[in-house]
Amino acid sequence: MTPTSFVCTTCGTAYIPAMQPPAACPVCTDERQYINPQGQSWTTLKQVNRTHKNIIDNIGEGLYALYTTPSFAIGQRAHLLKTPHGNILWDCLANLDATTIELINQLGGIQKIAISHPHYYTTMADWSHAFGAPVYIHQRDADWIPRRDFDLQLWDGLKNELLPGATLINSAGHFDGGTVLHYDRVLLSGDVIQVAPNLKTVSFMYSYPNYIPLNKKSILHIQASLEGLAFDAIYGAFGHYITQQARKAFDDSIARYLKIFE
Repeated sequence: MTPTSFVCTTCGTAYIPAMQPPAACPVCTDERQYINPQGQSWTTLKQVNRTHKNIIDNIGEGLYALYTTPSFAIGQRAHLLKTPHGNILWDCLANLDATTIELINQLGGIQKIAISHPHYYTTMADWSHAFGAPVYIHQRDADWIPRRDFDLQLWDGLKNELLPGATLINSAGHFDGGTVLHYDRVLLSGDVIQVAPNLKTVSFMYSYPNYIPLNKKSILHIQASLEGLAFDAIYGAFGHYITQQARKAFDDSIARYLKIFE
């Protein structure tokens, strides 16, 4: 019997290969996520490949959205950002198959992978191996990394220029290491900054599925981390995008939140 990397069906996190799955998924036992009310369950990447496929949509100049159908686990989108200096995969999907690898390679492959926070680590080791790409994660979230048998690059501090003009920013909030990616007046925010369905405002939460609000100190840090940064668009994790006047939408949303604490 060969050790298997078991994948949590609720959050999509893949764990270090073993003969048996973990007793529980630490990501889901944390109060920011949840264990399925029917109990902890596991699958494998091979099994997910049999029932799911990935879609790759061009959503902007040099920007592609990747998502899985039917939806799996948390159901987030990843994004492929093409730059003159290389391609960046922003966040990961649990599903990765031969077709996805082929299509991405036709777009120039992946030179760097950066992940916003632990909920989107998923099968990052498989993505790293498939494309020969290092994975960048903020040091403050290091304790959440479920396996390290790949090219893992931990970084520290407020900012890290991943490629020329493409900068990771530790906005924190949702997780201490919560990160956003800024490039050419575009902000890829994961759900550190969650774009609302009205496509006019954004939200900041400690836990989205459990409706736990974020405290004032954390919101002020998010505000300070983006001080003076110009961006016209925000691309969130669930297909909600603000493509015009995103900086104003962000500032107005911060002001709205801070009024609650008055």
